[in-house]
Amino acid sequence: MKNRRPRFGPYVPPAASAGAAPKGTPEGIPADGLYTAAHLEKAEHLDYAAGLPPFLRGPYATMYATRPWTTRQYAGFSTAEETNAFFRRALAAGQKGLSVAFDLATHRGYDSDHERVSGDVGKTGVAIDTVEDMKILFRGIPLGDMSVSMTMNGAVIPVMAFYLVAAQEQGTDLASMRGTIQNDILKEFMVRNTYIYPPEASMRIAGDVMGYCARHVPRFNSVSVSGYHMHEAGAPADLELAYALGNGLEYLRRGLSRGIDVDVLARRISFFFGVGMHFLTEVAKLRAARLLWARLVSSFGPRSPGSMALRMHCQTSGYSLTAQEPLNNVVRTATEALAAVLGHTQSLHTNALDEALALPSRATARLALGTQLCLMHETDLVRSIDPLAGSRAVEALTDGLARRAWSHLREIEQAGGMTAAIEQGLPKMRIEEAAARKQARIDSGSDVVVGVNRYRKGGGQEVELLEIDARAVRRRQVERLARIRRERNEAAVQAALVTLTDAAASGKENLLSASVRAARLRATLGEISLAMEKVYGRYQAASPAISGVYAADTAMKDELRRIQELSDRFAACEGRRARILVAKLGQDGHDRGARVIATSFADFGFDVDIGTLFQTPAEAARQAVENDVHVVGISSLAGAHKTLIPELVDKLREMGAGHILVIVGGIVPARDHAALHEAGAAGIFGPGTRVGSAAEDILKTLLRRAEEADA
Repeated sequence: MKNRRPRFGPYVPPAASAGAAPKGTPEGIPADGLYTAAHLEKAEHLDYAAGLPPFLRGPYATMYATRPWTTRQYAGFSTAEETNAFFRRALAAGQKGLSVAFDLATHRGYDSDHERVSGDVGKTGVAIDTVEDMKILFRGIPLGDMSVSMTMNGAVIPVMAFYLVAAQEQGTDLASMRGTIQNDILKEFMVRNTYIYPPEASMRIAGDVMGYCARHVPRFNSVSVSGYHMHEAGAPADLELAYALGNGLEYLRRGLSRGIDVDVLARRISFFFGVGMHFLTEVAKLRAARLLWARLVSSFGPRSPGSMALRMHCQTSGYSLTAQEPLNNVVRTATEALAAVLGHTQSLHTNALDEALALPSRATARLALGTQLCLMHETDLVRSIDPLAGSRAVEALTDGLARRAWSHLREIEQAGGMTAAIEQGLPKMRIEEAAARKQARIDSGSDVVVGVNRYRKGGGQEVELLEIDARAVRRRQVERLARIRRERNEAAVQAALVTLTDAAASGKENLLSASVRAARLRATLGEISLAMEKVYGRYQAASPAISGVYAADTAMKDELRRIQELSDRFAACEGRRARILVAKLGQDGHDRGARVIATSFADFGFDVDIGTLFQTPAEAARQAVENDVHVVGISSLAGAHKTLIPELVDKLREMGAGHILVIVGGIVPARDHAALHEAGAAGIFGPGTRVGSAAEDILKTLLRRAEEADA
């Protein structure tokens, strides 16, 4: 049974190609204004009921009629103390489950005092360095009674170890604990990039977490397969669906190879999907996901029909939120939440209106939670098991997405499975192509974004934003780390870390088991991560940029020609083309914006260099000087720009390269612009900036400089 592979024969559309250009919807599904019975003639899913395989209409027979979805808010506010206070307020306000957001230093396996995370501590989430931080995070919250979801992948071993030790020291029986650890490392190599170790070593770690949880924490979901991050990186519904299911299939195979029973393992794998503004498509995507997962699991011969049920968490899109006229984001989130509910999610997180600018404030987080509560209690959504059942549009889209996703799954299988496909760069390339096409459609106006490329108003809307003092957070974490290191039994800690390194090298002991012992002795997250890094190394991906996407968009041809003429003028004046280094500083691995810039600027006539992820300012400055670039473009999404941009400018000046333009793109609140300009940033391009406009502004600045130098 363990080596059986699903039959990838059904659901293959005639002449389907995984890389074919979309026709109709972005997923390549023909879109019609009027759907008739003829659209459903080939659909195979119409007669299925909720609670029975393949669970198209939901994993439970009565769905929300007897138990509504679980309301969650994904949260992490710099310190464990502040996040604990937020959790307790949210639970008092009606929230039913907790979802933890960790800061980037934690994700990447660094302690808060590490030199590479000077700008990242407490940004985008809570800093967790030891068991003591985890105990503070859940102080006063009984972990035996609470479902807790943790988004953690690269540093899954130390974080899970801290959580288990904190629960035990709280007096909790591990067998009673419910919740989810994401533990989905494969998608990190596609889109999010908060990996630490190479793919195969990372899969061994994921397998050890599954094995430990199956034995000691049987009610805890040991893998949450994330399509959400693919969605946010630009994957349309068919790619998100296919690659999430493909990753799930890979984890299923890995767990079975460890001897875990399919009926035990399949029930502990959950899924996490993003929900965007294509309302009917998103509803259909969630239904198709259950249809296809049941088909995949069935090929491994489960004894219980319930093992084929896909259970999911959903989150409304962060990418769809806009910095321009942010109050419109309330409508976007409500629309996406409605799609998730009509698609039968088991739990839901709704994003706050200000998350295109900063971490959510207390007021906006409460409004986001209230959105769910209104849908649950003020509408009749929970009375019907499948309100959209039989809708010709939804059923046709469900069938079309299932067929399209299956063709992508066949492509992955032909590449040797998802791990092999990732090593070949196939999923990442497909997603980047789709993201570049999406941005080109927004820039050309083909895709309307209200308040960004249509119906814009002058002046904008002011929203009070949450401000995190990263320096103060880091100082507090460093002080706590120092105190813990002084008070612990250092010899015992070092012996436990040596045992962990030996376990990584030999493969004879479960890594999570060895890490729990080290965590109980107060080994730090960075020390546990480094103990495994000594064997596995720290992975650095190489990912060449694609080109030609903007050039192929006919709606962009006039703008493209105008910008290319500017590029030619500069080349004639300077003797070479404008050269830009596109870089990411700090530990933020979200590179959608950086990749889109690299792709589009290459089409506009720039020579483009792409920096490796996770560079320090000194490393980026050195690469800029060695490559003799005219511009360094920094993509910022994680709020570390006020620390890292000034450091970069100072390093360039120290190297005698103060003439290199430094520009910043991404999530940079207006309140930070003056400080960045004063620090030396030549341009700031926030969310919603047309890529062509940014390229044009940069070229005009370079031309003016070149012409002044000639004069």
